[in-house]
Amino acid sequence: MWISFEMVINIILTILYGYVYLSIFTAFFIGNIRRPVGFYIMYGLHIGFTVISTGIGFFVELHLFLSQLPFVVLTILAVVLLPLTIYSKNKRENLEGQLETANERIAELIIFEERQRIARDLHDTLGQKLSMIGLKSDLASRLIARDPQQALAEIRDIRQTASIALKEVRELVSDMRTAKFEDELMRISQILKAAEMEFVFDGDKDTLQVPPLVENVLSMCLKEAVTNVVKHSGATKCEIAFHQNFKEVYLVVRDNGQGISKKQVLKSGNGLNGMRERLEFINGSFKIENEEGTTLTVSIPVTITHQKVKENLKNI
Repeated sequence: MWISFEMVINIILTILYGYVYLSIFTAFFIGNIRRPVGFYIMYGLHIGFTVISTGIGFFVELHLFLSQLPFVVLTILAVVLLPLTIYSKNKRENLEGQLETANERIAELIIFEERQRIARDLHDTLGQKLSMIGLKSDLASRLIARDPQQALAEIRDIRQTASIALKEVRELVSDMRTAKFEDELMRISQILKAAEMEFVFDGDKDTLQVPPLVENVLSMCLKEAVTNVVKHSGATKCEIAFHQNFKEVYLVVRDNGQGISKKQVLKSGNGLNGMRERLEFINGSFKIENEEGTTLTVSIPVTITHQKVKENLKNI
């Protein structure tokens, strides 16, 4: 309704005073219409009314329109191209948002499926053997007084069954894939190259000596940080530094982009929140600084990493 009202004003002012440039503002609002049918209807009407009112203006105020003919031509071109540009841009951003949401959903489903697979494997591996251990334990307790030799044989079977179950669990855990820091570095170098960003690495990845869980968390944090650099920073260079001493493990991701405000950090989405949750699990932390870009520093205390991981796993 309001765009139609603007069209009427444009027609009147164009014919009477030559204010054809006002149609550019209407074209801008038409470009922000979301529904395709409404957009194309208003887009076609606006072009038609602009051309018709300009043609009538040449008959009413010929000298006025001739004096600004180049500007009139540019205005008509803007009326034709501006709505299409804005509409295409909004549509692309909407599709990118839907794609990002779909990717996050796929990642959640993959994690859920992996948990289900692990649960099935553990059930298949341990369920039968633990039931057998329970039954044999009850049998051995009843045979101790009546038949000590048979009770001893049952206890040997229990120990053998427990050893087999332990071996199978170790094989299952060893087959679980974890994110390797070295592999993640290779992947992000390819991502930065594809994004036409300069990649600089400082550190020796071969000196990484941490439990697999900590290495997995470091890899996930590195992946999330570089993803944010590529998507939001607008940077041309990304530096990654990794250092480990007897106290802490440091991971620094620095870019020369536009930076991130404290308000944006507080309103961070699942990426930074997920990073914070992973690091809290192993008693780590991260901080974000703005100085000629954005610097993210991840630190994990080495001295209490093993103890903290064991405590968290025990609580789970």
